[in-house]
Amino acid sequence: MSYVPPFTITADILNLVASISEQVGQLKASALNVSPQLSKQNRIKTITGTLAIEGNTLSEEQITAIIEGKHVLGSTRELAEVKGAIAAYEALVNFKAHSITDLLSAHGLMMADVLTKAGQFRHKAVGIHKGGQVHHVAPPAHKVSGLMADLMQWLQQAKDHPLITSCVFHYELEFIHPFADGNGRMGRLWQTLILSQWHPLFLSLPLESVIKDHQSRYYQALEQADEQADSTVFIHFMLSTISKTLEQNAPLNAPINAPVNIPANIADLKTLDAIVLLLQHNPHLTRQQLAEVIGKDLRTIGRAISKLQQTSQLKRIGSAKTGYWQVQPQKVQP
Repeated sequence: MSYVPPFTITADILNLVASISEQVGQLKASALNVSPQLSKQNRIKTITGTLAIEGNTLSEEQITAIIEGKHVLGSTRELAEVKGAIAAYEALVNFKAHSITDLLSAHGLMMADVLTKAGQFRHKAVGIHKGGQVHHVAPPAHKVSGLMADLMQWLQQAKDHPLITSCVFHYELEFIHPFADGNGRMGRLWQTLILSQWHPLFLSLPLESVIKDHQSRYYQALEQADEQADSTVFIHFMLSTISKTLEQNAPLNAPINAPVNIPANIADLKTLDAIVLLLQHNPHLTRQQLAEVIGKDLRTIGRAISKLQQTSQLKRIGSAKTGYWQVQPQKVQP
């Protein structure tokens, strides 16, 4: 192996890998059958998050409308960015992580209507500027092809856990900055690809959305790794973010993606009664899932749950992210 990226596997990183592996290992086979609706929602969150990091202002609702083929008002560039991201993520399962040809093809899809030379490595010098100051100067353009070839070879032959190699690749791609534009979204896309080839669960996790929630720390970790000429700090940040993503999407970690044995007349019940019945069958259901099954908006479901809690008919056990609902037995009136 001609090139080995500089990083150190610390005790904290090992602990995070073990913890994430345990989270993923708790999956049952049925949990992989994620409902199409949930997969669609998470894909929308993913696209919204990865583009928002780059300054795209279109909302989840607007991106949903674009996916559904509806007309959306927005700048030509922002609309093109969304359509490109949709195309790239839809094609993700067909790419090989260690293939430069596939990387270029993915960039071609991602930046098709944004960049004149989409799908090609850059031919000019680039740097990252913030507040009028240069924060990173990428390697010269004539070295990009060789550096990316070395990186792909390392990725293919690396013996480290995919959780680690995906983080290292993400950082190294940002450091090399191989494209004239779209490097950030390509780094995040390719990390998702590497993770998904370890476990398909990651195709349904909105990792990019959680990165967006911690955007300042994301950039800080990249800058610290640059300063230290070592990606260890970035690996730690990304593993922590992956762990948070798994925690926030706990329904994917258990067979609770769709209620079972639900009466056919659920839609005929009053909202309060429908919620109680659904939670009796499956106490892990989220508010979003309840809204989808009952056919009400989240605000209505939220008000109904609050009323059920106030009347002691419903109790929350554990945290909002990883807990569950407990339907309280009601006293029979004499």
